[in-house]
Amino acid sequence: MSSSPTALVTLAGGCFWCTEAAFEQLAGVVSVLPGYMGGHDPAPTYEAVCRGGTGHAEVVQIAFDPAVIDYETLLTAFFTIHDPTTLNRQGHDVGTQYRSAIFYHDDAQRAAAEAMIARLTAEGVWSAPIVTEVSPAASFFVAEAYHHQYFRRNPQQAYCMAVVAPKAMKLRRVFAERLKAD
Repeated sequence: MSSSPTALVTLAGGCFWCTEAAFEQLAGVVSVLPGYMGGHDPAPTYEAVCRGGTGHAEVVQIAFDPAVIDYETLLTAFFTIHDPTTLNRQGHDVGTQYRSAIFYHDDAQRAAAEAMIARLTAEGVWSAPIVTEVSPAASFFVAEAYHHQYFRRNPQQAYCMAVVAPKAMKLRRVFAERLKAD
């Protein structure tokens, strides 16, 4: 791997178990941390976020090596593995904590996210409007340890088999040439 400095991207695409399992497969991704962002509670917990009263979204904060994978490729993967047209929902997961959001870390990320949304909209990739929120990154709260690498540790759990595995497999299929060496 390159010795260049890492950059951050923070994305909310539904359950963080799904987004973590998908993104950790990509070459150039150094780490993927599940957590919470975009709310008002100064100390969110999983239980409080799931109740929907904190305003936080379940997110993954991805450290990546820009010499190996660029921000636009990560955004493309993000839009590949979730439905950005469903407001506050991904499949059976419903609530603001499951919203589609890109939390940008600088103006270049903001501009790239807005440009990609505009391009996908113009191309008519989805039949409904994209509702992905584009907001400045705020305080990131790392999720409780039992959420880290949840899919890797619990592949036979029913939710993982029904929801997480198909998203991870879709990323593997679409980004086959961008995967980490096993």
